[in-house]
Amino acid sequence: MSEVGENEGNGADDEESTPLLITHQYLKDLSFETPSAPGIYLDPPEGEPDVSIDINVRAERLGDRVFEVVLHFEARASQGEAVFFIVETDYAGIVEVGNVPEEHIRPLVLIEAPRLLFPYVRAIISTATRDGGFPPLMLANVDFVEMYRAGTETESAEA
Repeated sequence: MSEVGENEGNGADDEESTPLLITHQYLKDLSFETPSAPGIYLDPPEGEPDVSIDINVRAERLGDRVFEVVLHFEARASQGEAVFFIVETDYAGIVEVGNVPEEHIRPLVLIEAPRLLFPYVRAIISTATRDGGFPPLMLANVDFVEMYRAGTETESAEA
């Protein structure tokens, strides 16, 4: 049986060892539209709609190591001229970055924070589409690492 140190296991040093802490989460904006209602329900088009999805991440520094991270999500389901629905949301978290080197702060804020917030966005979108009278829109996992890389490459090309 091993001995436990004075601070081990009691959470006393968790704050210093935690690289990322989400202190608050909140829904900043939510919009759901059904532009073709009520016709879309009474005489729906045949077949499956085309669904386009756009996800973006932005972060704003609020303090020394405190950021607001916002996931912006937009989805549009349509078929020809008929628009089934448009859903848009901004879901945010206030993030505190722990004692990590400066070069790791940006990836933590733009990769790990969105990864932790995404399940909540997925639930909100699923509920909104279901409550709007459509099958729930089930979002697949998002590769925030690839989004970060693509954004970094775009910034490098512009510089």
